[in-house]
Amino acid sequence: MFQSLVRAVHLIVARDATLMEIVVLSLRVTGTALLFSTLLGIPLGVFLGLKRFLGRRLVIAFLYTGMGFPPVVVGLFVYMLLSRSGPLGRLGWPIIPSLFTPAAMVVAQTIIAFPLVAGFTMAAVMSVDPGLRQQVQALGATPWQAALTILLEARIGVVTAIIAGFGSIISEVGAVMMVGGNIEHSTRVLTTAIVLETSKGDFSLAMALGLILLSLAFLTNVAMLRFQGRALER
Repeated sequence: MFQSLVRAVHLIVARDATLMEIVVLSLRVTGTALLFSTLLGIPLGVFLGLKRFLGRRLVIAFLYTGMGFPPVVVGLFVYMLLSRSGPLGRLGWPIIPSLFTPAAMVVAQTIIAFPLVAGFTMAAVMSVDPGLRQQVQALGATPWQAALTILLEARIGVVTAIIAGFGSIISEVGAVMMVGGNIEHSTRVLTTAIVLETSKGDFSLAMALGLILLSLAFLTNVAMLRFQGRALER
């Protein structure tokens, strides 16, 4: 095990080509999925946190259910949706991603991260003092300006929501394996590569990939703590 760890560190330091290719693809897929889930999740979270309407509790119940979705179920859903006999796959439109491509993996990861971003954003917005909204509106702010003010006040919670979304998809393996296929030089990412290399007995590369995955998670949390700053000391 120690020898495998030493070789793993050597692969990282030497910037092994195979290793770098997997890392770059993982960051590209996860970053794109996080961007889409953020663009969709934050507006929905703000809307649910501020607006009161008939059926709101039902929408929130669906959102909470989505936060606990097993990734393999999401992978099964996307696979059936995009397969040639599925409702989207049979259309054959260029804009619709094909299975076993990075785009299909982005779709699966977006569906996994979106409820987390929306749910945590909603909770952050609801935790803001309701008096702030009334005060801003009393000063003549439009509904958009009032919502933006509350969103800025809840920014720490919103960043936490984005970090939670990132953590849920960078370490995910079931869904991306199902819709991506773990194809070399095409759809092989950190988690699926770890599974493959472990099954092949190449523990050095598997440990190198695992160390990078852990490092990414650690750096992400450090960035979040740095952003929160003094709020943690209150």
